[in-house]
Amino acid sequence: MGRRLDVETRPKKGPGRKTRKQKDPEVPHRVRAFEKSQEEVEGTKKALSSRSKKRSAKRALKLETKKSGAAVKSESKQKKRPAKSDDESSVPTSKKARAEDFFGRAADQDNSDDDGLDVPADEFGSSDASGEESDTEAVVTKKKRKERPVEDAQSEGEDDAQAGGDEADEDDLDLPDDEFVDSNAGSDDDDSGVDETPKNEDGEEEPKFVLPEANEISEEKNRPAELAAVDQRIQEVLGVLADFNNKRESGRKRKEYLALLLRDLCLYYGYNEFLMEKIIQLFPLPEIREFLEANEAQRPVTIRTNILRTRRKDLAQALINRGVNLDPLGEWTKVGLVVYDTQVPLGATPEYLAGHYMLQGASSLLPVMALAPQENEKILDMCAAPGGKTTHISALMRNTGVIYANEPNKNRTKAVVGNIHRMGITNAVICSLDGRKFPKNTQLFDRVLLDAPCSGTGVIAKDPSVKTSKDERDILRRSHLQKELILAAIDCTDARSKTGGFLVYSTCSVLVEENEWVIDYALKKRDVHVVESGLSFGVDGFSRYV
Repeated sequence: MGRRLDVETRPKKGPGRKTRKQKDPEVPHRVRAFEKSQEEVEGTKKALSSRSKKRSAKRALKLETKKSGAAVKSESKQKKRPAKSDDESSVPTSKKARAEDFFGRAADQDNSDDDGLDVPADEFGSSDASGEESDTEAVVTKKKRKERPVEDAQSEGEDDAQAGGDEADEDDLDLPDDEFVDSNAGSDDDDSGVDETPKNEDGEEEPKFVLPEANEISEEKNRPAELAAVDQRIQEVLGVLADFNNKRESGRKRKEYLALLLRDLCLYYGYNEFLMEKIIQLFPLPEIREFLEANEAQRPVTIRTNILRTRRKDLAQALINRGVNLDPLGEWTKVGLVVYDTQVPLGATPEYLAGHYMLQGASSLLPVMALAPQENEKILDMCAAPGGKTTHISALMRNTGVIYANEPNKNRTKAVVGNIHRMGITNAVICSLDGRKFPKNTQLFDRVLLDAPCSGTGVIAKDPSVKTSKDERDILRRSHLQKELILAAIDCTDARSKTGGFLVYSTCSVLVEENEWVIDYALKKRDVHVVESGLSFGVDGFSRYV
C-alpha cells in the first residue's frame, strides 16, 4: 500500500501554467548599444538645406565679428559688388571657381578650431571670408536655383520649411539685398503660360466635341457599326445641343448637329428616319433617350380583376397560392394587378377560365376610367376588339343598362364574343359595322368610347416592327380615318343626356397627327369642348405645335 496523501498540508504552488503571465521580451545589450550609437550618429549628421548652411555661416561670421569688435554691418552695407567681365559672367566658370575655393577653405579649417563653433568645417565656408566672396556666392546660388528643375526646387522648399526656425536669426542681420533670392522673380514669364482652356468642376479640361466630316460618315456607312462609339457620340451631341452657344464648334450650325443625332439614333435603335425625326420634334432633348430606352424595355404583365365574379384581394390570394408573384398595380386603380413572375401560364389558370380576371394593359384601363360609365346608361364602344374595355365598362355598370360593342373587322368579333361570355357580361350587344355609318341610325348614346385604330407608336415595346414599317403616307391615312370616326362619334352622342353626353377619344400613338390634330379638327367642325378627364396623373397635350 502506498503513503496516504494529506491534502490539507499540501503546499500551494500558485497559478497554473496557462495562467502565468509571460514576461516582456528582453532586448540584448549589444542591440541597445548599437541603436543608441545610431541615434547619436543620426543626430550629429543631420542633413541641412543650402539656405540653412548659408544662415549658419552668417551666424558664425556674426559671432566672430562680435569677438574681434569689428563693425561688419556698416562695411557690408557700404561695399558694392565689383563689375564682372564677360568671362566671369558665365555661370559655369563662377561655379567652378567658388567650388574650388569652398573646398579649399574647408580643408584649411579642418586643422583650426579658432571659431569655437559646433558646425562642422567641411560643410560651411571659412569664417574669414570677406563680404565680396559672400556676394559672389549668393549670385552663384541665385543662378543655380534658376537652372534647377522644378522637382529640385520643390524639395528645396520643403527643406526650407523644416529650417524655418532659423529665419528669426536672419532678421537680426542687415545683409545686402542682393544676397537674397527674390521669390517673385520670373513671375511674368510664369503667368504668360497660363492655360485659359475652360475646365469642369473637377478642374479638368473640357474638350469640345468635333463633328465628323462627310468622308468619315461615308466610311462609317461602309463598315459595321460600333455601337459603343455611336452611343458615346449621341451623348456628346445631346450635351452640345443642351448648351449650344458655349459648346458648339465654331462655324457649325444647329441643324448639322441634329442631322448627326438623327443618323446615330436611327443606327443605334433601329428606327427609320421618318419616325425618328417625328420623335426628335416631339420630345425635349433630355427625354428623347428616355422614351427610346422605355420602348426597348419589356412591359410588365398586368391583369384586371372582374368585379362581377370576385374581389381583387381574393383573386390575388388564389394566384399567389398557384405560384404567381404579384402586387397591386397602383393607388389609382382598385382592380389592377401587376405580375412579376409566375410558375403557371396566366391564360390557362382556372381563375382565368372562370372569368375572374382579364389580361389587359395598364394603359387600357385609363380610357374607361375617364369615361366613368354610370348604371342604366346606353354606351357605345365603336372599336371594341378584343373586348377588354367593353367588359370593363359592363363591370362598372354592374350589368345594367346596355352597351353596344362594335367591331368593323368581323374576324376580330370572335374574340369579343368569347371574352364577353367568359366574363359573365349580360348587357352587351355585339355588332360589326363601319363606325362612320353609325350617325345614320336614329339612336343616340349617353357616352361613347372611341379607341381609334392608330399607328401604334406608343406600344413599340409590344410590336417592334413599328420602328421601320411606318411612313408619312401611313400616318396621314390613319389620321384621316380618325377624323372621320371622331365626327361620327360626336354625332352619335346625345347632347341632351341627363347623366352623360361625353365622348372619350384614345389612341396607342404618341404622334401629334393622331391625337392633338384630330381633337383640334373636331373642335373646329362640331360644337364641342374639352373637359377634364378626371385622372390624377398625366401630361397635358400640345396646344401649339409647328
